[in-house]
Amino acid sequence: MSKLDDILAGARDSITVRKVYGDPYEKDGITFVPAAAVGGGGGGGEGEDAEAASGSGGGFGVMARPVGAYRIKDGEVTWIPAVDTTKVVLASQVVAIVALLVLRSIFGSRSE
Repeated sequence: MSKLDDILAGARDSITVRKVYGDPYEKDGITFVPAAAVGGGGGGGEGEDAEAASGSGGGFGVMARPVGAYRIKDGEVTWIPAVDTTKVVLASQVVAIVALLVLRSIFGSRSE
């Protein structure tokens, strides 16, 4: 097996269902199963030039973020979404900036 095959096998092993769902844990009779969004990709190449010098290369990346958890209580399953506070803060900043620009254009046109 070449180095490229090893790299791609590692990428394939990194993106599995075991990375999406965490190990369930129980507390006070409630079972939680954490879940994440996992994505990734990889690539590479091998080749030889006319002088019989060989080459190879490759790489891969994996990205994961929490999306929520399943709660199992008394045989009933409930989805609890994760809150991405970074997105909430950024969205509120964008709304505030737009509001300030609108107010400036309203009050700026009255003073002229």
